[in-house]
Amino acid sequence: MNARYLVTGGTGSFGSTMVRRLLADGASEVRVLSRDEAKQDDLRRAVGDDRLRFFLGDVRDVASVREAVDGVDHVFHAAALKQVPSCEFFPMQAVRTNVEGSSNVVEAASAAEVSSVVCLSTDKAVYPINAMGMSKALMERVAQAYARSRPHSATTVSVTRYGNVMFSRGSVIPVFVAQVLDGEPLTITDPKMTRFLMSLDESVDLVDYAFDHAEPGDLFVRKAPACTIEVLARAVASVLGQDDPQIKVLGARHGEKLYESLLGREERARAEDAGHYFRVPLDARSLEYELFADTGGGSDVDLDQEDYSSHTTTRLDVEAVKDLLLRLPEIRAAREEV
Repeated sequence: MNARYLVTGGTGSFGSTMVRRLLADGASEVRVLSRDEAKQDDLRRAVGDDRLRFFLGDVRDVASVREAVDGVDHVFHAAALKQVPSCEFFPMQAVRTNVEGSSNVVEAASAAEVSSVVCLSTDKAVYPINAMGMSKALMERVAQAYARSRPHSATTVSVTRYGNVMFSRGSVIPVFVAQVLDGEPLTITDPKMTRFLMSLDESVDLVDYAFDHAEPGDLFVRKAPACTIEVLARAVASVLGQDDPQIKVLGARHGEKLYESLLGREERARAEDAGHYFRVPLDARSLEYELFADTGGGSDVDLDQEDYSSHTTTRLDVEAVKDLLLRLPEIRAAREEV
């Protein structure tokens, strides 16, 4: 681990957890590239480690990316616009950050001969119906196109894809906690809506796994259970001492799905099962499709598969979700306020 790392978006929920993990594992230097100096100062004070360096900039600005990436060995690209409704109202902002910004990171890393780049994606990139998911799907294609077009590059670019991270910034669990503590009804979108459940540490484990095992263009997914939004709301209320909470249904927000998928059926047909993870290798065929028509040797996969979704994975009940919630330090802290 005696290496130098860059975490883009390193002051976010995932990024700051990744920063701490890298420092604890013996990194010689960890750099954070982000655009919010207040959050950088908060993280600097919280971590208090002189191996941590901060670069103020934006992945949209290729010059600031080049400055941050110069001299590092590995990049974890977490910077993104992630809020579905915001991206629906401002889709070009999602494109500029999630697509163009990701291209800047990959190209700058390649020019600096960085050893590896792991790009973080989302379940919303599978069969996307909203601008955030569409921009993340294009981010994945940017990473894979680099690997496909430069097979002998010194830089290995891979992608990780995961679902909802429990108690991350902008997630629904902190909203439920605040509503319970304030004695308000719990507001949910659709009782039947399902979402994957994953902890921050599990999301970091996924990125670590990709870092250790990736071939150029690989896509990695961590298997995860799921539950309905109603079950999640009731579980949060129950761990905070309310077994029969009042629930108010608001309806789906802009761009929301009934369920999310971590692997499409076409991807699942090509995926390798690695225990806790799926690995989907890059389809490295060229544009010369006539070669396969003349000689064979094209893709031979069974497309008669179901996607790996929050409707088809292991479904948790209230008690099982409570067990997961009680592992979160934020939930344990909230219990002390009740």
